Amino acid sequence: MAKTLTHITKTLPNHRKALQPVREILLANALMIGEIPSPTNAEEERITFLSNRFTEDGLHNISIDEAGNGMAILPGTKGKNNILVCAHADTVFSKKVDHAMSVGPNTIKGPGVGDNSLGLAAVVTLPEILKRLEITFEDNLILMGCSRSLGRGNLGGIRFFLENNTRPIRAGVCIEGIQLGRLSYASIGMLRGEINLHVPTEYDWTKFGATGAVAILTKVVQRIMEIPIPMEPKTKILFGSMSSGTSFGTQPTSANLRFEIRSEQVGMVSQLRNKIEDIIDEIANGSDTQIELSVIAQRKPGGLPYSHPMVKSMRKILDKLKVKPRVEPSVGELSELINKGIPSITLGLTKGTHKNELNELIEITPTFDGLAQLVALLQTIDGGLCDE
Repeated sequence: MAKTLTHITKTLPNHRKALQPVREILLANALMIGEIPSPTNAEEERITFLSNRFTEDGLHNISIDEAGNGMAILPGTKGKNNILVCAHADTVFSKKVDHAMSVGPNTIKGPGVGDNSLGLAAVVTLPEILKRLEITFEDNLILMGCSRSLGRGNLGGIRFFLENNTRPIRAGVCIEGIQLGRLSYASIGMLRGEINLHVPTEYDWTKFGATGAVAILTKVVQRIMEIPIPMEPKTKILFGSMSSGTSFGTQPTSANLRFEIRSEQVGMVSQLRNKIEDIIDEIANGSDTQIELSVIAQRKPGGLPYSHPMVKSMRKILDKLKVKPRVEPSVGELSELINKGIPSITLGLTKGTHKNELNELIEITPTFDGLAQLVALLQTIDGGLCDE
C-alpha cells in the first residue's frame, strides 16, 4: 500500500494506462445502466441491475434497503474503517423518454448518460478496476447507488441510509459522470420551491384592476427580482420554469412558478424565503387570489475547509493529471454527508455537454483520468492521508 501522497500521484500515469482494458466493461455497464429508465422514486430496475453486478463480483452484504438504495461491501484487509463510494441512480427523465444510447468513436450520447449513468457505472466497475490495478485497501468500501436524489426525492435515499447505518464511515466519495475536474467539498444553502397561484371561481372579473393568473404571477416575479441580493457571500435566486393558461383569448385561472434560492451565507436562504412569503401574502390579499409556496427541497451550507487534507490531496491529484480543478458547491449527496460530519468530496469523471437534455453527451477518453483520480483519492483516504 502506498504510504505517501507523492508515491500515489507518481502511479497515476501507470494507472491510466492499466485501466484501458477495463474500457469495454465500463462502457458496457454505462450503456446498460443508461438504457434503463430511472426517474426519481422509480429506480428499482436500475438498482436491481446494480445488485446483480455486485453479486457477480462476489461482494459482501449485498442489499436493497427500504428507501430503494442498492449497496454492497468490498471487504478491506483489516476492515476497521469504512469508505462510502456512492452515485445517485435517478435521472430527470421519465419512462416515456427514449433511453437508447448512441456510441461514437469517443463519445456516448443519450439522456442521463453523464448525470448519472457513467457515475453509477464507475461504482459498479470499481471492484474490477481495483483487481486490474492489483490494489487492495485496509478499509472496507461501501459501494452504493442512491435512490430518491433529485427534485422531489430531496436526497431521501442517502438520508435514509445515514440515519440507519451502523457502520462507522471514515469518509465519503460521491461520483458524478460530469465534469472532470469537479472538486466539491462544501454544500451550499439551497431552497427549491414552487409557487402555485389559483384564481377562485367566484372571482369578480368586472372589478377595476381585475386580471388573469399570468399577470398576477408576473407581478410576483417582478417583486422577487427587486429583492436586494448580496454579492458576497455569493447568493442568487434562479427562476426555473413558469407555466399558465391553455389557449388564446382565455383568461387563465392558475399559474405555477418553480424557483431556487442558493447562498453560501448561513441563514440567508431563510431570510429570502421570508421576504418571498411576504410578497406572496401581499399580492394574494391585493388581488383576491390564492397563492401558496411549497418547499420541494432544502439544504444547509457547510463543508470542509480549503486547507483540509482531503481537499489538498484532491488538488494535488488533479494537478498531476494536468486537470484544472472546478471548485463548486454541491446540493447533492455531499450535503447530507456533511450534515453528519463525514469528510467527503464530490468528483466528476469526464467531460460532457448538454447536461439534462435529451442529447446529453460524454467523452470516453478523459474517463480514464477520472477513474485514476478516483483510485488515487481512495488510496489517500485508506492510507490515513486525509485524516485531520
